[in-house]
Amino acid sequence: MKTTDLKSALSNVDSEQRVFVHGGAATPTLLLQELLSQRDRFRNVELMHLHTLGDAAYAEPEYAKHFRVTNLFVGRNIRRHVGRANIDYLPCFLSEIPGLFRSRTLPLDVALIQVSPPDKHGYCSLGVSVDVALAAVQNAKTVIAQINRNMPRVHGEGFISTRQIDFAVEADTALPEEEPHVQTPEENKIGQLVATFVDDGSTLQMGIGAVPNAILSCLRDRKHLGIHTETWSDSALDLIEAGAVDNSRKTIIPGKTVSSFLIGTQRLYDFVDDNPSVVQLDTAFVNRPEVIAANPKVIAINSAVEVDLTGQVCADSIGARIISGVGGQMDFIRGAAQSAGGKAIIAITSRTKKGSSRLVPALRQGAGVVTTRAHVHFIVTEYGVADVWGKTLRERAKALIEIAHPEDRAALEKAWGDLCNQ
Repeated sequence: MKTTDLKSALSNVDSEQRVFVHGGAATPTLLLQELLSQRDRFRNVELMHLHTLGDAAYAEPEYAKHFRVTNLFVGRNIRRHVGRANIDYLPCFLSEIPGLFRSRTLPLDVALIQVSPPDKHGYCSLGVSVDVALAAVQNAKTVIAQINRNMPRVHGEGFISTRQIDFAVEADTALPEEEPHVQTPEENKIGQLVATFVDDGSTLQMGIGAVPNAILSCLRDRKHLGIHTETWSDSALDLIEAGAVDNSRKTIIPGKTVSSFLIGTQRLYDFVDDNPSVVQLDTAFVNRPEVIAANPKVIAINSAVEVDLTGQVCADSIGARIISGVGGQMDFIRGAAQSAGGKAIIAITSRTKKGSSRLVPALRQGAGVVTTRAHVHFIVTEYGVADVWGKTLRERAKALIEIAHPEDRAALEKAWGDLCNQ
């Protein structure tokens, strides 16, 4: 590992290269800023990443001839750019992305990462985001790292030797924080309904956001819960500190909270730092359905943009416009369905913030199906629970209309009748 300055480190990136960028709260913002400052010497550098946090200036139209972006998951900072010629999306299960790097299906020239300082044995930690970054580091020709004393040292698979880092820049910057979302009455009702599915000893998978927060806030009286999830945040930490989560009943890595990345507040980052009860692992393991299914009573809680009356779940786009990604939804839906006592749940508010129904007769033109009608089990809104597994199309439509917003039900019934009579 050669320690150098930002300008010298980023001089090792060349035009026409594919550059992996560490994502989430580990986004190496200083490295990206320096890359942008050197833009005039670049042509067609491909930046590949999961969702990043912070300013994504490299995606602005004026830099199109210098950079193109391949999103493995589209974050908020990129959404408005998706669809331009140089901004694209690669659909793939999160569990399979490391395999794209390891098989050289997507060969990487450079990996830009952010890590903790090396310990006495010469190992740095990928910290809050191991996810697909571990595979990127293992397979990139050149690894450039920001070494940051504010990056927690998180146990698990995220330790990399300084011998794996070609160029390092020492710079201490605060990690981005995301405060827990404030729940609406509708989201709180969903939380109460979903909580009825969660027995003592269940293993939880949840995302980050208002609905997951509402659900988790209803589980503080549970016992021996476990966490095996793609990601978690402060609301799950509340359950750990309340004693509801002890991971004692899990089959896979019992006694430890398992995930691949996390985003939250400094309180969360302080908690996971050098904490042996928390491990971060490669998504090829965490999100593998057969691994998930080996745990008991897996409760997989995911969301959607819209669900049609046959049970097709669109979770990555509004029509043809990509707003997020496939991510790990199907990995955990399938794993939960195969777990002993497991339940796969799609939890959504009945209406969007703009007042349109999330339950629709048919998905919008161009919409992607992330979870198929054959995989879906439970759909939950603030108006109830629809158990559609083992149901015919007509039975599904009836059950889903019953949990739509009351003002939307008549229109949905009519639209369904029209579809059936075509």
